[in-house]
Amino acid sequence: MSSLSRELVFLILQFLEEEKFKESVHKLEQESGFFFNMKYFEEKVHAGEWDEVEKYLSGFTKVDDNRYSMKIFFEIRKQKYLEALDRQDKAKAVEILVNDLKVFSTFNEDLYKEITQLLTLSNFRENEQLSKYGDTKTARSIMLIELKKLIEANPLFREKLVFPTLKSSRLRTLINQSLNWQHQLCKNPRPNPDIKTLFIDHTCTPPNGALAPTPVNIPTAAVAKPAAYPSLGAHGPFPPTAAAAANANALAGWMVNAATSSSVQAAVVTASSLPVPPNQVSILKRPITPPATLGMIEYQNADHEQLMKRLRPAQSVEEVTYPTVRQQASLSLDDLPRTVAFTLHQGSAVTSIDFHPSHHTLLLVGCSSGEITLWEAGIREKLVSKPFKIWDIQACTLAFQASAAKDAQFSVNQVTWSPDGTFCGAAFSKHLIHLYAYAGNDLRQHLEIDAHVGGVNDIAFAHPNKQLCVVTCGDDKMIKVWDLTGRKLFNFEGHEAAVYSICPHQKENIQFIFSTAVDGKIKAWLYDNMGSRVDYDAPGHWCTTMLYSADGSRLFSCGTGKDGDSHLVEWNESEGAIKRTYSGFRKKLNGVVQFDTTQNHFLAVGEDSQIKFWDMDNINILTSTDADGGLPSLPRLRFNKEGNLLAVTTADNGIKILANASGMRSLRAVEAPPFEALRSPLEAAAMKVSGSSVANVAPKVERNSPVRPSPILNGVDSMARSMEKPRVLDDVNDKVKPWQLTEIVDPVQCRMVTMPDSTDAAIKVARLLYTNSGVGILALGSNGIQKLWKWVRNEQNPTGKATASVTPQHWQPNSGLLMTNDVSGVNLEEAVPCIALSKNDSYVMSAAGGKVSLFNMMTFKMMTTFMPPPPTSTFLAFHPQDNNIIAIGMQDSTIHIYNVRVDEVKSKLKGHQKRITGLAFSTTLNILVSSGADAHLYIWSIDTWEKRKSVPIQLPAGKAPSGDTRVQFHTDQIRLLVAHETQLAIYDASKMERIRQWVPQDALSAPISCASYSCNSQLVFATFCDGNIGIFDADTLRLRCRVAPSAYLPQSILNGNQGGVYPVVVAAHPQEVNQLAVGLTDGSVKVIEPTEYDGKWGVSPPPADNAGVSNGRPGSSSNASNHAAAADQVQR
Repeated sequence: MSSLSRELVFLILQFLEEEKFKESVHKLEQESGFFFNMKYFEEKVHAGEWDEVEKYLSGFTKVDDNRYSMKIFFEIRKQKYLEALDRQDKAKAVEILVNDLKVFSTFNEDLYKEITQLLTLSNFRENEQLSKYGDTKTARSIMLIELKKLIEANPLFREKLVFPTLKSSRLRTLINQSLNWQHQLCKNPRPNPDIKTLFIDHTCTPPNGALAPTPVNIPTAAVAKPAAYPSLGAHGPFPPTAAAAANANALAGWMVNAATSSSVQAAVVTASSLPVPPNQVSILKRPITPPATLGMIEYQNADHEQLMKRLRPAQSVEEVTYPTVRQQASLSLDDLPRTVAFTLHQGSAVTSIDFHPSHHTLLLVGCSSGEITLWEAGIREKLVSKPFKIWDIQACTLAFQASAAKDAQFSVNQVTWSPDGTFCGAAFSKHLIHLYAYAGNDLRQHLEIDAHVGGVNDIAFAHPNKQLCVVTCGDDKMIKVWDLTGRKLFNFEGHEAAVYSICPHQKENIQFIFSTAVDGKIKAWLYDNMGSRVDYDAPGHWCTTMLYSADGSRLFSCGTGKDGDSHLVEWNESEGAIKRTYSGFRKKLNGVVQFDTTQNHFLAVGEDSQIKFWDMDNINILTSTDADGGLPSLPRLRFNKEGNLLAVTTADNGIKILANASGMRSLRAVEAPPFEALRSPLEAAAMKVSGSSVANVAPKVERNSPVRPSPILNGVDSMARSMEKPRVLDDVNDKVKPWQLTEIVDPVQCRMVTMPDSTDAAIKVARLLYTNSGVGILALGSNGIQKLWKWVRNEQNPTGKATASVTPQHWQPNSGLLMTNDVSGVNLEEAVPCIALSKNDSYVMSAAGGKVSLFNMMTFKMMTTFMPPPPTSTFLAFHPQDNNIIAIGMQDSTIHIYNVRVDEVKSKLKGHQKRITGLAFSTTLNILVSSGADAHLYIWSIDTWEKRKSVPIQLPAGKAPSGDTRVQFHTDQIRLLVAHETQLAIYDASKMERIRQWVPQDALSAPISCASYSCNSQLVFATFCDGNIGIFDADTLRLRCRVAPSAYLPQSILNGNQGGVYPVVVAAHPQEVNQLAVGLTDGSVKVIEPTEYDGKWGVSPPPADNAGVSNGRPGSSSNASNHAAAADQVQR
């Protein structure tokens, strides 16, 4: 049955439920087998209607389908048998024994005999194993708990336990839409047509004259319509975190099927939970032997319970989701990148390559010499080259120091990018891994780890518990997980040979790692200390690599056996078995083949000096190419994320870039960048650019400066980073015009909307937030009152998200309540309002010089107040992992860690000398960063709340430490934006070193009032006390666009504005990269976006060491009309 037919069945089920056709609903559920109604099943079990129970089950499974199904039927029939004995109905008990339980005697003759012997007892409780059997109601309830777990774990019930989320009366809505369409097609549509039948298409009887069509509606039935199906999670025996559907977890399938020799007999005849496969017993803390008993249903031990809980992905009880069928786009051979575009000459043997996840022409290369290189394939140039060196030999183990002294040859085994492209990692042939932070086409040393004894064979990034980590494996048979500070989080032991590769992945809420070893063993690990969950043999029993398709739905492995035969296979995750084996390998090899996947459709393998391609759904080879020759026998290869470029290594230490038509266009676009891409910084400083001269004011840097992140002023790196020879200065005459700053000076050059009912000259906007869902804006005024604006979903705004193209509603509940803070006895002119929003947008916490108030965002009702002054609260921040923990900055310079649940201050953090002005958490670094009016930054441990470090921000000479300092973490949770009236700065929070700084100058010379990262941390929005708004490139802090006050302030204010009206606060939309909101001193709130034509704020400024720009000043200015020329330039 097609997916649409299946969905139609769900619509009919909803209709039958709403119309109270109860028996028909469950009959259709059973006959279709699409939705197993756990609530109905529970009702029938509790009622003891065993025939109906089995009849309903028969629509989904049969007794002999698998061991889960067999055990489900066994438990039901055993309960039915015991109840007959309990009623002293021996005749019925014999009937059940012969007709229902006899089938299980094949698997356990002894158990069947023991069951039979219960007939001889006057009370079956005389049997020791049944002595705890209580009354019938209790026994049924206990059995139900077990049955639910078996059903959830049974693969036959996968995707059948959750009803899709539907609006009520969805079928009626679709029919109404159809009738409206038919009515629109009438030649002479009549107003208010009388629809009397659905059996034929609707037509209007021709009247004397044509009339405008009016909407058609089916008469609503008289019976009340109940809501749609209830969330089934609410009926499970567990709380939401443990009551999730195990069937959604592919790893659980591997676990259950890990041993084909598992005894069905043991699974069926025991009343305990499912057995652990024999090959897992040695890994668990103690072996689990399922007893063949008739005792009460209970789990074997806590270890097994914990294991099964971890294998079940958590699913929200409040949100019922319906998995959609994956639609495969139509692809052809032309979509494969097979045309050689050019060759990059590396100079030494390439051992590993990886494209950047978002800059699709940026290629990271690792070499046998230990060198790491960053190529911009579009311009065929090396951006960065990092020869191998040990960063800190003293921090390494003594064994490694001795080894390194004897043999200085290091090669790169693997290079990889983090998922967001902010970090890259390299694994070396001995002990070490290096992590680099990527920013502005530069690789900055971040971390060196002595990770393994021997070679580090693979490195990957993962996000356990939403924390970016590094996973490594090595010759020491270990897999290790590290955070980005170098702290080891997990150490996985269990392989009996060197670990060859790793594949971290996430299914639903479950994070896990596949690993392969050189003995051909495949294991899987959860992020705990309970050992491997599976133990399989890879085809070929030697070196294998595992990869998922881009959408994470399909798992493949490719490798070579010791006999030289290569194997490319797809795995069936639900069964832990090989689904298909691809053919097309021609000869025995003396190495290991490498492969990659792309577009959720193709596989590519480097073998026999060729690149061979397969369609994922066809085992036969699709096509192959030798890339015009020159490939080694086993070339390494990698697709970019778009699948339009393919990098492949050559025999002469180079890399060929292959492309399809789309890839060729991308490369041509990058070949003509909007600035001179390779000019050295000294040449750039000397250049005269049209309209102005550029002075080089970069600070002097000694040649013997240590290797560490260097402070960069106004986006200009003080060190020359280019490793390529300089080009002749005259070449610039033939290049594209220099980059120009975009200036928005007129309202027509951007989109802007003012929030209704927001302007009040007496009340400035003190704090401003977007809701996390992106559909509303919350403003806290200096009078302590909060206002909320929401955008509604309609034809003009189909997403319902905040936009400058539609005016939102000033939203208030029907009660008319206002969210008003406690301001009794407060001097509002001296108060420091503060606000924080819970992650689910349900609650907002705020203060305005008085007590902290907690409001319900739906009703505006004040839920509670706490922390009465003195001291007063000046900044609020929810703990990122626990909404009950709040960090509260105080006027007296302390920080209180407050637990809302117990109404208690758990810790008081002391160190600042003046009031707290900013707080920011980093779960990656496990720290809280605080800023104060004393112009200091403090770092506190989240675990112990102890102070780790403090640093002063560098103020201009003679400037007293005063004013607000705000802090915000980049999405990588490492870089930190620091905003003060005198500067913007970027810090590496892991070391608390400043790596970028910008100070007000030129057209933006007024003090900074506020700053914020964009939602993806690629831009920084900054507001100024003269009304200007600056948009900066976040990596370099170079200005890319200026929005003048004349672009968004009304002319009446501009005419009389003497510095009185300007943005006090700025907020970034949580999903729209280029949307910002500002709150002004006159109380107004405005949302500002680029025009739909432009789509973004200007063009990225060139790197400081390459372009004709210095000290953050452009060569000349332009208004938004210059966008047209810039729009054609593709940015990296």
